[in-house]
Amino acid sequence: MNVQGGDCSIVIKTVHRENDIPYAEETLREAFSFLQEEASIEGDGVCRVIRKRGGVTGCIVTPLTIGTAPLLLYLAMGAAGLSVFVSETRNLYRTCLDLLPMDDSDYFDLVQDRDGERKLYEACRVRGFELRFNRDEAVKLKLDISGERPPIVYLYADTFQKKMEERFNGDTVSYTINGKKYSNIYGATIVTKKENGTKTELWIKRLLEKGSDIPEIIDEMTVEAKLLIDNYEYRHYGTFRITLERLVLVSDETNINSADSVIGPLRYYVADTVCAHVFTAGGESIT
Repeated sequence: MNVQGGDCSIVIKTVHRENDIPYAEETLREAFSFLQEEASIEGDGVCRVIRKRGGVTGCIVTPLTIGTAPLLLYLAMGAAGLSVFVSETRNLYRTCLDLLPMDDSDYFDLVQDRDGERKLYEACRVRGFELRFNRDEAVKLKLDISGERPPIVYLYADTFQKKMEERFNGDTVSYTINGKKYSNIYGATIVTKKENGTKTELWIKRLLEKGSDIPEIIDEMTVEAKLLIDNYEYRHYGTFRITLERLVLVSDETNINSADSVIGPLRYYVADTVCAHVFTAGGESIT
C-alpha cells in the first residue's frame, strides 16, 4: 500500500507537543499474525488458521523541514548516548547512536487522517530508519514504525494546524571526509536498523574522478545540510549535521566499463558512532 500525502495527514503526538508531518508516502497499517493449528493424525486432515490482531507496522517517508528536523531525528536515533539541548548563543540539539542496544526514544502516538477517517496508533517506536540525500530532491527520512497496540478510532475533532515550512534540499548538502570536502558526491543514504543492537550502513553515490576517489577506510565523515535563505544565520537557524566515525568499505559497485562519466555507489559499514547536531530557532523542548 502506497498512499500519496495529498489527501492524507499524519500527526505525531509526544508528551509535550503535536506535530503535523509532511510526507511523500506512508504504509502505516495494523499488523496481523496467524496461529496455525495442524491437523491431528486421527482427525479429518483439516488445517485451521486463526487470524490474530497485532499492533502497528509500516513506515513513513517525510521530507525534513526547518521545524520537524529536531523531533524527527530524535525519534529516528532515539536516546542512545547523552542527548544535549543547549540554549545560549544558539539552540543546539545533539544525539548519538553507537553499536550497543540502548534505550530508545520515548513512545509516541500517531494520528492518521485519511479522507476524514481518523485512526490513532498508540505507543509507537522507530525500529530503523533511512536518511536520504540526493541532488535535485528534498532531504527525506524514512521511519520504520512498530507498535504493540492495534489502532483505534480517533474520536476527537481536533483541527491540526498544517505548517508550510521550508525543506532541506540535497543541492545544499556538503560532504567532508577526513577533513577534506568532496564535490563529486551526488548523494548518500544512511541506513540504520535497531533490532538486536544497532547496525548502520552508508551508501555513497559519487562521480568517479582520478585523484578524488574516496578512501576505503574513513575516520570521520560529516554530512551537513543548510537552508541558504538570507534571513537564516549559519549556526543559528536552518542547519543540521550528521557525523559518522570509523567507516569501512564493504563493496564498490561502480561499473567502469563506460566511456562517459561514471557514477557508482560505495557501501560502507559504520564501525563507530553516528551523531546528529540540529541548530534550531526556539528554546522549546523537542519532545
